[in-house]
Amino acid sequence: MATGQVLFHRFYCKKSFARFNVKKVAASCVWLASKLEESPRKARQVLVVFHRMECRRENLPIEHLEVGSQKYHDLKTDLSRTERHILKEMGFVCHVEHPHKFISNYLATLETPPELRQEAWNLANDSLRTTLCVRFKSEVVACGVVYAAARRFQVPLPENPPWWKVFDADKSGIDEVCRVLAELYSLPKAQYIPVCKDGDSFTFSNKSRDSQSQPIPKEISQTSPTANIKPVSAAINPESVGAKEVLVRVAIDKMKDSKKSDDESKNMSVEGEAREEPLPKSNSELKTEASRERNREREKERERERDREREDRIKARDRDRGRDSDRERDREETERDRDKAKDRSHRSKDRGKDSGGHSGKSRHHSSRDRDYHSSSYSSREKDRHRHHSYA
Repeated sequence: MATGQVLFHRFYCKKSFARFNVKKVAASCVWLASKLEESPRKARQVLVVFHRMECRRENLPIEHLEVGSQKYHDLKTDLSRTERHILKEMGFVCHVEHPHKFISNYLATLETPPELRQEAWNLANDSLRTTLCVRFKSEVVACGVVYAAARRFQVPLPENPPWWKVFDADKSGIDEVCRVLAELYSLPKAQYIPVCKDGDSFTFSNKSRDSQSQPIPKEISQTSPTANIKPVSAAINPESVGAKEVLVRVAIDKMKDSKKSDDESKNMSVEGEAREEPLPKSNSELKTEASRERNREREKERERERDREREDRIKARDRDRGRDSDRERDREETERDRDKAKDRSHRSKDRGKDSGGHSGKSRHHSSRDRDYHSSSYSSREKDRHRHHSYA
């Protein structure tokens, strides 16, 4: 409850009551607060409760809100749309710090009687009906609430030194909080005044259906929308307040329909005159065309990139194929070289065998020749010795 009220005040510090319906915003704030406080509720539960409350406050017959109806669908879409507006205005910063958590600590520190705690708690709840939660810090509001409760019960608080300085507050803020609370209790009971242009939130569709189902008196003239209201008020029983509201709204609807028909006739005439001349395009149309052109250019670039990728893939495949063919050629050449080397080795072995046989024969003959030469040499020397001896 407290978080929803703080969100409500924060939202309407930036937005107008005439633009955003108070009832829709209240329901969206409660729905968002249930998520922030980790006690989530379904949208159906929030809508059913607010619909029943509004029917009671406006003295209407309480009807059950059917989940599958078009009215429920519209209310649910409005609820989620308003929640998005609230989050957007707050920049998705929804942290809330309440003065309630400071009250018990402050009172325990000041050693006040226990009945003062409940009174200060009630004042903190009532302060959420004002704008104190967006004007002051939660510590200042808690000090102001404690001060007002102590004044009511006539409980003295230490002033030398001042007790509020310990809790990070000033006397001017405390006095302003007490003044706003006193002014709140002096006001009469609050009443709802419809100021939003969109109409009511939860019972508008019911009233419009009831007004369409009820027969309209024949005394109502269809000449001008202002004349429609007078006979209706004369023909209605003054005791039936709900019927008055229904017929007044019927007259307002007729006024709107007549204005719409006049606007449509004017638009038709303007369109007939403007057929000859081309109408200038609006900013939204220009933006859509520019976005379409950008999308087309992006698609063309993507197609070009895809074609480039395909070409690169084809080239890579061709390169791989060329590399495979080169590898096969290298393999064939290496195999040929190996075969040639094997043939050469075999031939050299055969030649070595042949040369080994001839070398043995030559070695045999050479030894014989050596023996022969040695024998001949020795005989010559003998002859020489003989000759010398004879000499």
